[in-house]
Amino acid sequence: MDLKITNCNNFFKIVGILNKNSLNVFQNEFNNIFERVNNLTISIQDIQSMDRHGVDAIAKLHQEALNKNKKLSIIGFGCKDLYDHFKTSTAA
Repeated sequence: MDLKITNCNNFFKIVGILNKNSLNVFQNEFNNIFERVNNLTISIQDIQSMDRHGVDAIAKLHQEALNKNKKLSIIGFGCKDLYDHFKTSTAA
C-alpha cells in the first residue's frame, strides 16, 4: 500500500506504509509546514508499518516544532518503533 496523507485545517491523517520508498510524499507534505501553521496534529492510527526512515522523518518534524516553538501532536496507536524512539529520547 502506498502512503496517503489527507488534511483538514491543521489535522493530518497518514494512511499506509511510511518507509524509505514513500518518504518523499511525507517530506513534500510537511516541508516548511511550521511556516504556515502554529499547531499541527498528525494521526498515525492508520500507518500499517514504518521503517527507521519513517521514524527519523517524524522525529525531525518533532525537532523542527521544538526549534520553532510550534505545537506538534501525534495521535493514534501507530508504529511501536516510533513510540520507542520518543520514549528513549525522553528518558535520556
